[in-house]
Amino acid sequence: MIRAVESEPHVSAPVLAAYSYCEAVTGGQARNFAYGIRLLPTPKRRAMSALYTFSRRVDDIGDGALADDVKITRLEDARALLGRIRAGAVEDDDTDPVAVALHHAARSFPIPLGGLDELIDGVLMDVRGETYETWEDLKAYCRCVAGAIGRLSLGVFGTEPGARGAERAPEYADTLGLALQLTNILRDVREDAEDGRTYLPADDLAKFGCSAGFHGPTSPEGSDFAGLVHFEVRRARALFAEGYRLLPLLDRRSGACVAAMAGIYRRLLDRIERDPEAVLRGRVSLPGREKAYVAVRGLSGLDTRHVTRQAVRRRA
Repeated sequence: MIRAVESEPHVSAPVLAAYSYCEAVTGGQARNFAYGIRLLPTPKRRAMSALYTFSRRVDDIGDGALADDVKITRLEDARALLGRIRAGAVEDDDTDPVAVALHHAARSFPIPLGGLDELIDGVLMDVRGETYETWEDLKAYCRCVAGAIGRLSLGVFGTEPGARGAERAPEYADTLGLALQLTNILRDVREDAEDGRTYLPADDLAKFGCSAGFHGPTSPEGSDFAGLVHFEVRRARALFAEGYRLLPLLDRRSGACVAAMAGIYRRLLDRIERDPEAVLRGRVSLPGREKAYVAVRGLSGLDTRHVTRQAVRRRA
């Protein structure tokens, strides 16, 4: 069983300021994520913001305009910072607010910081321009950049005392991360192509005549782009179904947070499924009011109860 700390001792003013910085970054740059974590109690929300802001720093290095050798150096600097955090070598008055906040979060919750090393490994794969022949190859990448985030988040959430099957919670958190990342890949297929990146497995692209790539508002000539998207949507739905087994293992507010974030991505997946070529015309997104509705459903427990009933039926 994974336990998370619900209360916190006195938090110093520098640490509070560091958390405020991280929450501002999260609110401004992670709209989907922010809708979910606002449902958490304050200590958990702060810790999740610290995790997000460090992760965002790593992602921004990979996505930036720096030369590849400079990116690699910056990523290794981020790894060295993790080493300092593990060693307890970050003081509250450190000039890096992300380091201060993450250091405090890691002392307050059993966060498996090795997941952030995995994230750095995944971004290094991007920098080196790796492509993926099969789903198994892509899954290894997704585990680094998204599954690891699921496992890190679980360190903050914890599991409910006595929850049946709690030992599998890290596995479910990892799988839910894969579902979210595959949804991201489908949503960003044209944007990634314009940046010279292809994530969908080469085997799948060839199967549906899409090996030429995606560089415009229409699918490659002679391809079955809709077939490709529907194929990947089915894969993502299977990952969601498995990953959602995590929800009954969490406390109410942590489950609401996960249900809100996952629910937003599932609705994105629904939109992509209805109009596959929409991802070639622009970014598919949900309006704020729909995200708010998903958050309310999560907080009310509707999604959690629905998933619990499904899990019971499967066990029966």
